[in-house]
Amino acid sequence: MLKVTLIEHTPNPERLVAAAAKLCYSHMGVDEIYKKGDDEDVSRFIKMLSDLGHESPIEHVTFTFGIEGVSRSLLAQLTRHRIASYSVKSQRYVTEGSFEFVTPPEIAKDETALALYLESMKQAQEKYDKLAEILKERHKKDFLAQGKEEKEAARLAEKKAIEDARYVLPNACETKLVATFNARSLLNFFKHRLCERAQWEIRDMAYLMYKEVAAVAPTLFSKAGPPCAFGACPEGKMTCGKAAEKRKIFAGK
Repeated sequence: MLKVTLIEHTPNPERLVAAAAKLCYSHMGVDEIYKKGDDEDVSRFIKMLSDLGHESPIEHVTFTFGIEGVSRSLLAQLTRHRIASYSVKSQRYVTEGSFEFVTPPEIAKDETALALYLESMKQAQEKYDKLAEILKERHKKDFLAQGKEEKEAARLAEKKAIEDARYVLPNACETKLVATFNARSLLNFFKHRLCERAQWEIRDMAYLMYKEVAAVAPTLFSKAGPPCAFGACPEGKMTCGKAAEKRKIFAGK
């Protein structure tokens, strides 16, 4: 099951952004600028920055998420957002015994499709296990021949075996990761992945991420969402036609 947790974030993110922006136009010291003004002043200043489209100061704050229950297919899309940092569960070092997998909703609601899908997952697991077993046995013999101790040979053989056996695993295979974005990159991510035309899994994940950050920095993310929530849809003939719905969700209109 998809799970998104905001593990850490820059303390007082909105105050830090406001201070960084004000420093560009002030003779005061950094500490003095940071402490000046109450939360209402900070919120008002952040809104002004947003209205002006002045985005560089928001790169000073970061948000780190723990993400679980997503597919390797999603991972391929997520890492296209390059201004971010990712740490992902390795299929080279972690054996995928009885691997978990993500089931697309359109498959889940069709009995025939679901049966075929589950059978495919079962077969993938069987082929993975068999390949790992064959390769491990061969590699172990090689390591023993090189003079390795039994325990060490078995450990090295397993690692080398699963490194190749993983090639039969499906895109549906579940993974876990930690991802860190600065706020500017996160706004860009939301712009693309909260759009209805984004793939369903990454859109669901993006929405959970959005809810997490909006709770701790509401003004900073007051304009987070797909383009149609705050202006015209850029998709042309490919528009989903749900702009009014998106405005209610993300712009409160």
